[in-house]
Amino acid sequence: MDPTPYRQARLARDPRFDGRFFIAVRTTGIYCRPICPASPPKEENVTYFDSAIAAANAGYRPCLRCRPDSAPGSWAWRGSDTTVERAVRLIDEGALIDGAIPTLASRLGISPRYLNKLFQQRLGTSAKQYALYQQLMLAKRLLHDTQLPMAEVAAAAGFGSVRRFNDCFARELKLPPSQIRRRSTSKGQGLTLFLSYRPPYAWAQLQGFLARRLVPGLEWTGPDHYGRTLALQGGVRGRFTAVHQPKRCGFEVTLELTEPGPLMPLVHHIRRLLDLDAEIATIDAHLAQLPGLGPHLQPGLRLPGIWRPFEAGIRAVLGQQVSVAAARNLVCQLVAEHGETLGPHRLFPTPERLAEASLSELRMPDSRRQTLRRLAAHVAEHGEQEDPQRWQALKGIGPWTVDYVRLRGRSEPDVFLGGDLGVKHALARRSLNLDPQAAAPWRSYLTFQLWNLL
Repeated sequence: MDPTPYRQARLARDPRFDGRFFIAVRTTGIYCRPICPASPPKEENVTYFDSAIAAANAGYRPCLRCRPDSAPGSWAWRGSDTTVERAVRLIDEGALIDGAIPTLASRLGISPRYLNKLFQQRLGTSAKQYALYQQLMLAKRLLHDTQLPMAEVAAAAGFGSVRRFNDCFARELKLPPSQIRRRSTSKGQGLTLFLSYRPPYAWAQLQGFLARRLVPGLEWTGPDHYGRTLALQGGVRGRFTAVHQPKRCGFEVTLELTEPGPLMPLVHHIRRLLDLDAEIATIDAHLAQLPGLGPHLQPGLRLPGIWRPFEAGIRAVLGQQVSVAAARNLVCQLVAEHGETLGPHRLFPTPERLAEASLSELRMPDSRRQTLRRLAAHVAEHGEQEDPQRWQALKGIGPWTVDYVRLRGRSEPDVFLGGDLGVKHALARRSLNLDPQAAAPWRSYLTFQLWNLL
C-alpha cells in the first residue's frame, strides 16, 4: 500500500475514507479508523491495513475510542471475484452461524478448499475466520451500545454459549468482554445500534423515493427517519426505525424483536437497504465522467433497497405497466389483505400465503394475478437464495422484473434498467446520449441518478 494518501487521510480525519483502511500503531498494539479522535501517532509507528480483520490477524486489538466495529464496510475486493462477493454476502446473512463451510461451499458450487483459497487471496483470512470476526465485531458493538445481558449478547452474535463467546472474544480481540462492558456509556434499555456510512449521503432523495412508495402499516417515514417491519428465518419478527444523524455520518437504529436471535442477518439487511457501505465518492467520480451527466449528478445518491428479493419481485410485478402511485395502491391492498399482523403493523405476505390466495381483491388483469401466484409458489418451493434470473422461466416474468429484483431486492451495484420508461424519459428530457456500459461497474447508481432527474 502506498502510504501517502492514507497518511493524508488520517491526518485530516477524512470521513470519506472511513472503513476503507485502518491504522495500526506499533507502540500501543491498537488499530483505529481514520477518523479516530485520539492524537495522531507518529508516522514511523504506523502500519496501514486495507481491512480490520487484516489488522487483527497481525496481532492488533481494536481501539475503544473510534471503535472499528462501527466503521462502514469496504468494497475494496468487490468486482475482483463474484464467488467471494456471494460468499461474503451469505456469511453476513448468517450462513455460518448454523451452517458449516462444506454446506456454504456446496451452495457456491465449489470445494471447501477452494473457498478458503479464495478468501486467503482476496481477504487474507479463511472464510471461517472472517465469519467469526464479524460475529465478534457485532458482539463488541452490542457491549458498547446496549445493556443486554452477556448471555443475550452471545446469542445475538451467534455463539452457542457464553463460555465459548468469552473464550473467542479474549483470544481474538485481546481483551475480555467485561472490559468493554465496564467502559460502556450506554444507558438505554432498548436495542439501539449506530450504523455508519461514508459521506456524502443524499438522505433527502432516498427518503423521498421511499416515501412515494410507502406502504402504511408495513413502513413509516419522516424527514429524519425510515422504518419498517421485518421477518427473518427462524421465526424472528419485529421492526426497526433508522434515524438519520448527518453530523455523525450514520443512523441510530432502534430494533424491536419478538424474540432474541442472531442479529448479523438483521444488521446486514438494514445496511443493504440503506446502502451504507457504498464507496460513494468513487462511484460519483466515475459517473461524473459520463458525457453530459456531470452537471446533473446528485452527489451521494444511494440505492434504496427492499427487505427481501421476494418482496421486490411482487412489487415489480404489481408495477408492470402502471404508474408508481397505482403500483403502491396495489401493494397496500396486498399487505392489508394478506400480511400477518404485528401489533399495530403488518408484515409483508409470505410466499406460502400468496401462493394459496385467489388475489381477487386486486383490480388487475387475471393473467397478472396468476403471475403473482406462480412466483409465490416457486419461491415457496425453492427459496429466495437462488438466482432471480431463473424466475424468467415463469410465465409473466421478464427481464425488467428480474433486473428490478437484482437492483432493489439484492442491491447489486451494476444493473441498468435500460428498458424502464422512467429511465427513457430522463434520457430524452435531458437530451443525454449515454453509453451505459461506460458506467460499469456502477450502472445501478446510474439508473437511480436518471430516476432522480424526473
